[in-house]
Amino acid sequence: GCLSVGASAYGAHGLIGKPESFSNTFNTGARMQLVHSALLLATPAICGGKRAANIPGALLTIGMVLFSGSCYAVGVTENRAYGKAAPIGGFALMAGWLSFALIRK
Repeated sequence: GCLSVGASAYGAHGLIGKPESFSNTFNTGARMQLVHSALLLATPAICGGKRAANIPGALLTIGMVLFSGSCYAVGVTENRAYGKAAPIGGFALMAGWLSFALIRK
């Protein structure tokens, strides 16, 4: 959560002058990281403290690193080649959400 707030601040102030598409990509990464950080924090409560909470936790963490990390890299470097990990991260985030349906409280 803290990193996504810092990234949002950097996106608002540090990317001034960059093309809008790159700053939008960076800000999308920050927004997705913030949302999924909150979900990651709530994961033990959602899963009832079960050890199975490690599954959605791992998927969400991997997804945030890959998706948001690649969005940050694209936004800062203005090189879309660094965005190749975003789809993998997006699938990991979706799998994290879906895994909650498989874990009963």
